[in-house]
Amino acid sequence: MLADRGWEGSRAAVYKANVADDAQLHDLFEQLAADFGRLDILVSNAASGVLRPAVELTRRHWQWTLDINAATLLHLVQHALPLIGDRGGKVVAISSLGSVRAIPNYAAVGASKAALESLVRHLAVELAPRGVNVNILSAGVVDTDALRHFPNRRDLLAKSLEQTPAGRLVTPADVADAALFLVSPYARMIHGQTIVVDGGYSIVA
Repeated sequence: MLADRGWEGSRAAVYKANVADDAQLHDLFEQLAADFGRLDILVSNAASGVLRPAVELTRRHWQWTLDINAATLLHLVQHALPLIGDRGGKVVAISSLGSVRAIPNYAAVGASKAALESLVRHLAVELAPRGVNVNILSAGVVDTDALRHFPNRRDLLAKSLEQTPAGRLVTPADVADAALFLVSPYARMIHGQTIVVDGGYSIVA
């Protein structure tokens, strides 16, 4: 697959770290700098959260969800900028339609995704003069392992499929394709935007 995209001979490395842990995040970027010396693309898709009705959320539930889903992007960007330097780069975050729609048991996660989208706009304004594009992808319902934590998973999938004009649900590959566009030269004048990848689901009343 790498050869098909013209990346034959490229080096790849896998690093494992808890991005909610400042020490591990520091060590991760130290190792990245030692191994590659630069960073061109950052995709932040760390996600967690508590799926409960809003009235049942504790302060810890709220702070944990906001910290992982929104604040992580800020910390990643702060660590990434020295490696991006003055060459310019691309930053992409991952959101969901829960940022603008009320979904059962999704209050904390939805609020954190809304905060994430706002943060992207502010980062975009600050970093555009440095040649860094910051954008966000908001995916429709994607049947991943994360969705298995939803008690109403089957109903959610069925309803989403019924209301999606494209006639099928979004796949991880669909989201990845949109991310590839945003990190490509073709998206050089896209800054601070939320790109929705949902097969048309969100435009149906």
